[in-house]
Amino acid sequence: MKKTLVVFAHPYLEHSNSNVELINFYVRHQHFTLRDLYEEYPDFHIAAFRERKRLQQYDRFIFQFPIIWFGIPPLLKLWIDEVFDRNWIKEGENNPLENKEVYIVVTTGGKERSFSKEGTYKYTIEELISGLIVSLSVFNVNIKDITIVYEANKLSKKEIILQKKKFVETLNQ
Repeated sequence: MKKTLVVFAHPYLEHSNSNVELINFYVRHQHFTLRDLYEEYPDFHIAAFRERKRLQQYDRFIFQFPIIWFGIPPLLKLWIDEVFDRNWIKEGENNPLENKEVYIVVTTGGKERSFSKEGTYKYTIEELISGLIVSLSVFNVNIKDITIVYEANKLSKKEIILQKKKFVETLNQ
């Protein structure tokens, strides 16, 4: 099984049953390492050197977060800004992200139809998280899947479990 780092950023986790279900899955399986950025860095002071060193230990990465005001959570953005090193893309440099598998899991309280060109917000989730997608692409990662859980705050326990099962199947492909 691939050694997986889950970079999780949710500033209001106590209000998110959908995210908790996946977190419980990660912590029950030894090949997943869960890093809750809001728990680890409540003061927003990121240990960038330690984080860069840690990235080298993993075969794949999962970035999991909710949409916060039409973008990624601020601490995840700061983590990317401080941890990702532009020197990694220079020839001859070690790039700990190169050719690694990446999965992105996004939750939102909004309806799927709201996140479309014709919808309420006029932008798709992929467009709203494009900064993350471009950042990962620059480092030559293999984005395997973007899972979006719409109306995450309204899902029943059964629906949450089905979403988790579907995502786990995606990971095992």
